[in-house]
Amino acid sequence: MARLIRGYRQSRCLGVAVELELAERLAAGPRTALELAAEVGAQASSLRRLLRALIAMGVVAEDESGRYSITTFGEELRQDRLGPTARFFNADHTWQTWLRLDHSIKTGERAFDHVYGMRNWDWYATHLGEAAIFDAAMSSLTWPVSVAVAEAYDFSGCQVVADIGGGDGTLLIEILRRYPSVRGVLVDLPNVIERGRRKVAAAGLLDRCQTVGGSFLEAVPAGADVYMMKWIIHDWEEPAVSTILARCRAAVGDSGAPLLLIERVLREKVGPEDLDDVLADLDMLTVAGGQERTEAEYTALLKRAGFKLERIIPTPTPVKILESLPV
Repeated sequence: MARLIRGYRQSRCLGVAVELELAERLAAGPRTALELAAEVGAQASSLRRLLRALIAMGVVAEDESGRYSITTFGEELRQDRLGPTARFFNADHTWQTWLRLDHSIKTGERAFDHVYGMRNWDWYATHLGEAAIFDAAMSSLTWPVSVAVAEAYDFSGCQVVADIGGGDGTLLIEILRRYPSVRGVLVDLPNVIERGRRKVAAAGLLDRCQTVGGSFLEAVPAGADVYMMKWIIHDWEEPAVSTILARCRAAVGDSGAPLLLIERVLREKVGPEDLDDVLADLDMLTVAGGQERTEAEYTALLKRAGFKLERIIPTPTPVKILESLPV
């Protein structure tokens, strides 16, 4: 219990390790604490104490000569893996929001709004540095999910796949790479879609992917064979969540195109193995205002929007693919 109570200390150690880029520096070869301190501009004895904590967490190893190296586990803190996620969850605005979890529990309102006076999406629009940290974290979390979704769902029979609220295009890019005959439509807010367009272009896929700036609260483009939304529905509360699904239903029309929701699915009765899922649900409560849902809750939500939940496809990641068809 004492370790759980003080769990924030481990998070902060990992956050500082990422800020100092220790994973990248140690990947180049073992270093002493003195050598590392000179590279990162730290005080050597203090850095040595952090490295001891990282050893205890399995992130770093020390050899007999006192040189430190990164472990396979610790390599996950690289900037091209989960480093951006560690940076986001150590960001001041994330910590300040979670510090007011009590406000959300007492009132049911977003703690983020209570602290910053507006919802997170509006705040990010004027705080571009923090928005970049958020975007990088979502991209780092999305890559393994993208691979899992592309493997778990057969897109081979599709001509056009639309990713609604697809951010920088990480998921859609993986699908287009895996299925050369598929074309994509990436939809997100105008200030987001430009980043997505650049990433699609860098992947050499711009000739097969249309980028559309717009809000899924207002309209969703028609004409796709499959519509998908990853980590969108869990971000929103009513009536917005029903509005989003209604816009998707209008876009599907009479085409029969399936809607894929890529989300966590809570069990009806949770246990210790569900800790990540229920903490993610509290993230939604405090920051975005949405929630994680059970299968029954998704079934009811989709039914009200004119969809029928056909099946839930598991993946090796924390998310599942909820496939629904229009009725």
